[in-house]
Parts: sequence; structure tokens; C-alpha cells
Amino acid sequence: MSVPSPAKERVVSVQWLKLVSIPFLAVSIAAGVAVSAGAGVEQLEQLEQDAHVAQRGPAPSAEDLERSNPVVPLPGKLLGLDASLSDIRNPPTPEQVRLGRWLYYDKRLSADGSISCATCHAPEFGFSEQTPVSTGIRGQRGGRKAPSFVNAAFAFYPETFWDGRAASLEAQAIGPMANPIEMGNTHDAVVASVAGVAGYKPYFKQAFGDDAINLDRIALAIAAYERTRISGNSAWDRWRDAEDDDVAGQALVSEQVKQGSELFFGKALCATCHVGTSFTDSKFHNLGIGWDASAGSFKDEGRGKISGKPDDLGAFKTPGLREVSRHAPYMHDGSLATLKDVVEHYRKGGQPNPHLSPKMFKLDLADADVDALVAFMESLNGEGFMDTAPAQFPQ
Repeated sequence: MSVPSPAKERVVSVQWLKLVSIPFLAVSIAAGVAVSAGAGVEQLEQLEQDAHVAQRGPAPSAEDLERSNPVVPLPGKLLGLDASLSDIRNPPTPEQVRLGRWLYYDKRLSADGSISCATCHAPEFGFSEQTPVSTGIRGQRGGRKAPSFVNAAFAFYPETFWDGRAASLEAQAIGPMANPIEMGNTHDAVVASVAGVAGYKPYFKQAFGDDAINLDRIALAIAAYERTRISGNSAWDRWRDAEDDDVAGQALVSEQVKQGSELFFGKALCATCHVGTSFTDSKFHNLGIGWDASAGSFKDEGRGKISGKPDDLGAFKTPGLREVSRHAPYMHDGSLATLKDVVEHYRKGGQPNPHLSPKMFKLDLADADVDALVAFMESLNGEGFMDTAPAQFPQ
């Protein structure tokens, strides 16, 4: 998706304000701003700025901010994972994470103050969403579902998004900000907005050594927070860790989950791509999702659009499976409603197309096997990732 120039995007924003002058009047009145029915472009631009100011509210005290978002140690190693944050290259600092947590939930990073990173990547849904595709600024719907980034700190390869177009979590963090149908802003405007909040300056200084605010630091801070969203210690992890003669440990999961675990790593061949403790190879595969046989093309070309390689057409990144049951529907376009639908798609060997992954073929699974695989994936819900937005933000 192309991103318009700042000048063009500014014109689009103003045009939209003209089209929705009645709703905006209500916002303006609520903010205590008088506006005439025939407001011109300049007045509408000023109202957009005033709306941002109105959202800020009174400045909280330093004590309130500390209580709302304290500096906390980096999370330790969770049961079921091979590593902790301290083991990765260039681990974040607690001060960077604290700053990134504010920025992640701060709607002021969007053009109209209505969208934050958490709007689509919601913690209660495993930092994904329960809709087929994302909805951004002014109710605009995208073409893909927001992927979860839980355990992204431990990815085998750094590329993010379904098509891998972002080379790092930092690049992923700032991409939506300048997307006209996501946060609808420009990077320059994001920096200006954050820099215009005097209360942010001391926290940038704590995180980076001085109070300079720029796009790279905003990206680094948000990515630092995202890397702390780690899931482990699931019921399945605890069962796997239990001794065979540990009656309580063996009872942590059902016999159906145990059957599903055996199938997952065995004849169902799920672990061919869903590998490692986060259950993803971080690679791109064509499962046939979105293939239009009558047109002979994909609705979404996926990785092929980025790499330019024919074999990548219709290929999308393997999602991790921790917390997967929290964010139905599934696949990049949300076209499969349930985990059972997902397993059935694999069971039939995917959707035939010229670039179907050679790893996709019909599986000899009974109905009970399908249900067991679903139960196994549901048992991967763990702990350590959950969060809520800070109650107070710098002003």
C-alpha cells in the first residue's frame, strides 16, 4: 500500500473534516470550541488541533505517572521458553519499555487522536483482534487482520507483518502511523505531536540519556515494550514439565490435549512450520488462502508483492500459536472463523493454486484428531503477556 505525501495527506484530512462537519461540530462543542456551520478550511484545521489539546486533559502529577506506569524489571524466563529477554541481542532497558508502554497506548500518535497501536493489537486478544480485518482512522477497513506479536522477541527472523515488509519490530511500530487507513498520520506529525507534550521529555531522557525526541526513538521505545509481551507457563508447558508420576501435573491437561500434542508433533505435521517454543518458523508459506480460481489470481499477493518472486505469491508469515485461541478469526484475511476451520483447511491440503507450498497436502486425520488438535492449541494460553493501558499519560 502506498503512503501519500504529508501534503497530500493533510489535504485528505481537511477534506474529510468538511464531509463530516456535523459530527465534528459535536466534538468541538464538547471541547468547548465554537464553530459556525459554514466553517472554512482554516477553522476546521484549527479545530482538529484543538481536539488533540482537549484529549490531553489536565497534567497528572509525577507521582500519578509513576503509579500509573512505573519502571519495572524486564520479565524473566517463563516455563516453556528457551530464552529470556536478557538473552537477546541488544535487550531493551526498563526505562525504554516504560516509555514505549505509554507511546503504544497513546492515541495522540494518530492523526485525529482516535487510534493507538492497541486499537488493533489489543492485549486482551493476545495483541491481535477478534475481527477479520483491522479498522483504522475514520472507520476505514483494511484488507488484513492485525497479527499478534506475542513472543516476537524470540523470532527466528526479524521481518514482521504478514508479508514481511518491515525489517524489524521498530519498522513495524512506525509503519501504521503513516498508513492513511490505519493511524492516518505522517511521521513528521507524529514526532511533532510527541515533542509537543512537555511531559514526555523527562521520560525520553531516562530512556535514551537526553530528552531529544525523534522517530527512531519513538520506534525503539514502542518495540522495546512489544518485546516484553511474552507468553509462557501454559497448562501444556506445566504438563510437559511434570514428571510421569506427578499425578497433579499429569492432570493439568485433558487426555484430548495430550492426544492433540502427539498429533501436532507427529502425523499431523504441524511442527513442520510451527516450530520452536513460540510455534513459528517466521517464514512465509502459500496455503491457498485468498486464491480466486476463476480469476487465476490472489486477492492479496502477500510476500510475493514484497519479494517479487513468483514462488512467494500468496505466501504469508507463519503465525505463532501462543494465545492463538484469543483472537479468532484466523489467517491474514480472517477468512477462517475458528481453529477447527483452520485444522480442516490443512486436513484437505489447502486450496490448490500454482504456488501452493509443497508442505501442503491432504492429511489422514479423523474427526477426533481435528478436535484434539484444537484442544492442544487452546492449551497454549499462558501468562506474562497481558497488560492494560496506563491510567495516566504525560501531558
